[in-house]
Amino acid sequence: MTSPQRVPGPPGTVRWEAATVPGPDHDVPLRVYRSGPAPRGVLVWAHGGSWSAGSAAGWHPACADLARAASATVVSVDYRLAPGHPHPAALLDVLAAMTWAQTISDGPIAVGGDSAGGTVAACAALVWRDRRLPLAAQVLVYPPIDPRCQAPSYSRDAEAFPSRAGLLAAWRAYRGTAGRHPAAGGATPLYSTPDEAADPTGLAPAIIAAGSLDPVADDARGYARHLQTAGNTVTFREFRGMRHGAFLTDPALRHWLGVTYSRRTP
Repeated sequence: MTSPQRVPGPPGTVRWEAATVPGPDHDVPLRVYRSGPAPRGVLVWAHGGSWSAGSAAGWHPACADLARAASATVVSVDYRLAPGHPHPAALLDVLAAMTWAQTISDGPIAVGGDSAGGTVAACAALVWRDRRLPLAAQVLVYPPIDPRCQAPSYSRDAEAFPSRAGLLAAWRAYRGTAGRHPAAGGATPLYSTPDEAADPTGLAPAIIAAGSLDPVADDARGYARHLQTAGNTVTFREFRGMRHGAFLTDPALRHWLGVTYSRRTP
């Protein structure tokens, strides 16, 4: 790791450092944000960017702010990007970070992400369940769920971001050969979307946020309903007037995510 550096901002000290952890066939770069003297567990975060853009560096202020709001350690994953690294590369990198997170804290481990990262985080929660490993929460911010982009919210505003055509292209680049990819030894599937999971039961409590002006809103709302119907604990909030990408720009959203995480995490 690098030497810890203080992140400027509101009251509540956050220090961060760069790290790398072993992945399946390469080292995975991370940024680790620690809030206060006794952080409340570890939240592994996957950034957005349509699975083909974005970085831990680009999400630096937002993840530092999230760590402050959650009073937690946030581990931001610089996962490999499509199309050069299609699924399951991003998922494997996030799983590697989650495995490493177990070694740096005796507290609860959670996973989360915004936009494309929310999709990856939801899939990581499924894999963690399949492996019978404890997970305190899954924090999903406007996650795309349906690779066909069929929900009505995709058609409400032709000018809204992301466009349906753009997201369809992003799904194709991300999924590559598509469908499930067996883990090493074929022990558990590596999902490219939560839609591939036949069994939605027994998952970590979910905190899901959507924006009323976001084309992905129906996906997020529908997944919250799907999880709740299957007997999982779900906290869902739709932010009025919020657009896609607000995790980077809206401190109120990050504050709600952090406070809700800290209240829901043992």
